[in-house]
Amino acid sequence: MLVFVTLLLAHTLLVRASLQDDIISALQNATDCASCHAILLPPLQALAHLGNDAFAGTITSICQTLHLADDDVCAGEMNRTGLIMAHSLRLFTVGGTTATKFCEASFGLCQQPPVTPFTVQFPSPRPSTPQTFTSQGRTPFQVVHLSDVHIDRQYTVGADANCTKSICCRNYADQTGPITEPAGPFGNHDCDSPSTLADSLVQAVNTIGAKAAFSIFTGDIVEGATWLITKDEVSDDLAAWDVQMSQGINITVYPAIGTLLFLMPIAIKLMTMIYSYRKPRLRSCQQLLEKHYEYYPEPPMGVRHSECSVGGSTAAKQTHDNSGSYAVQVPGTNLRILSMNTQYWYKQNLWLYDRDEQVPDANGLFAFMVEQLQIAEDASQRVWIIGHIPSGKADFAHDPDQFEIAYSDWENRNADTADSILFIGPALTPTSGNPAFKLYDVDPDTYEVMDMKVYMTNVSDPNFQTKPTWELYYSARESYGPLVGPLGPTDSLNASFWHQLTDVFATNETAFQLWNTRISRGGAVSACTGACKDTAICDMQSARSENNCVGALMVVVSMSMLTSARRMCRRLVFSSSAARSEIPISRLTTARDIA
Repeated sequence: MLVFVTLLLAHTLLVRASLQDDIISALQNATDCASCHAILLPPLQALAHLGNDAFAGTITSICQTLHLADDDVCAGEMNRTGLIMAHSLRLFTVGGTTATKFCEASFGLCQQPPVTPFTVQFPSPRPSTPQTFTSQGRTPFQVVHLSDVHIDRQYTVGADANCTKSICCRNYADQTGPITEPAGPFGNHDCDSPSTLADSLVQAVNTIGAKAAFSIFTGDIVEGATWLITKDEVSDDLAAWDVQMSQGINITVYPAIGTLLFLMPIAIKLMTMIYSYRKPRLRSCQQLLEKHYEYYPEPPMGVRHSECSVGGSTAAKQTHDNSGSYAVQVPGTNLRILSMNTQYWYKQNLWLYDRDEQVPDANGLFAFMVEQLQIAEDASQRVWIIGHIPSGKADFAHDPDQFEIAYSDWENRNADTADSILFIGPALTPTSGNPAFKLYDVDPDTYEVMDMKVYMTNVSDPNFQTKPTWELYYSARESYGPLVGPLGPTDSLNASFWHQLTDVFATNETAFQLWNTRISRGGAVSACTGACKDTAICDMQSARSENNCVGALMVVVSMSMLTSARRMCRRLVFSSSAARSEIPISRLTTARDIA
């Protein structure tokens, strides 16, 4: 028996070694979609059938052999994602649509296949006289938009900010050389946010947004050292951020789930409910949705801890039943917040590829969205849809001046067909530019954005490491309004306004370069002319991801969105495309005409 086991083990090791050579050769020689199917997927699937441990170990060895990352990063990432990738590889068919999407998402070797049409009916017919919302010229109220705090609880002052990892300012065991750039107390462009920077943000929001009615937070929380992340760390980081919010912010915060969903292979905790912090009575509402993944899609296991003064049991039940999505009416308004868990269409979520069938509506989230839109329409309410990942293209690296426009007729894009606008929030983390947040002025009758102001703190300021100073970076109304034309006192920054601005960008080089300068939030500016400019403007007009203007992007970034829904009777289109932020399985079209 011992001899048999020894021989079997030796055979398995030989098979693994042979497959490793085959995979390395395929990675070096696969150049297009056909070769991905023909020479890359077969050995990967064969390896996956040897088991999760064999798969993770072999892929780790390949990563280390090819020096794709530091050895510990290779091991950590494969231990985190290897079993998910192996699970999906065992279940889809080479040559099929899912396999093509896997090749595109994992290796960038394929174009996205055509989208699969999918229609969700509204519960009631379209009203013969749709509700209209008209500004009465009343004083706007304010809303704060926070996003992508990415707080590194292991950030170490004095650690090297110049390291071989994707995130520095930590005491890594393999970083033993002399320190060349000591990390300061409040952060560095090569590092995620220290807790001190998060405290500074909270204080700034509490001061600058003192008159704000509420805030939205569109994820993420956990730092980018994903190869080291554990379930306990995710839970602890969520709890720590909850404490920071409760101690510093005096207004209600409506959150959306970030990209934590794809980080943990077995169990992950996701913030899915509403923070409510109001003085003098502080109420810390930390709602964590615990989800165990064995197969996709799977209903959530349940909501842990419920103590909310806004939303209450109804919103808590929605997060349970709808996998992290919820809807709630903002008290004292006719505005409904619809928070959607966008991770079901995040193409780096490898659980999405474990079947050949194209799942049109994972966990019924589209049906839930349409249901909530119907409720809002029946109650004559407006709707803001918030989520972490924009529905359009991918490379929005937490930038404050990014936006996406949705059209009723994308082939005929103009100010009249511009239907909805997506505002993409800037990040606290300095890795993509200077830390920033947004403050919206909102019309109390139409709930449309009248102005969008970006506040930032400059990491390069000589006083930054002593005490960050948060200042107004720019006002969209003041900066872009004159470029589009005179704005009346009741004219909003709606989708039509932003479309007209893209027309200005196309012909006014100075205006476009002003926008391009703001991409880095006052940091390093990358040149963008010619084809780059054409693509950038096209991307602004592509809130529907199938209309993306660029091919696959082999990067992992985080982003956020706020969709201000201009009409209650409209077609909502979310679809698959080559963008990282795609819905990789279907197109949703609500069966209702454009108002």
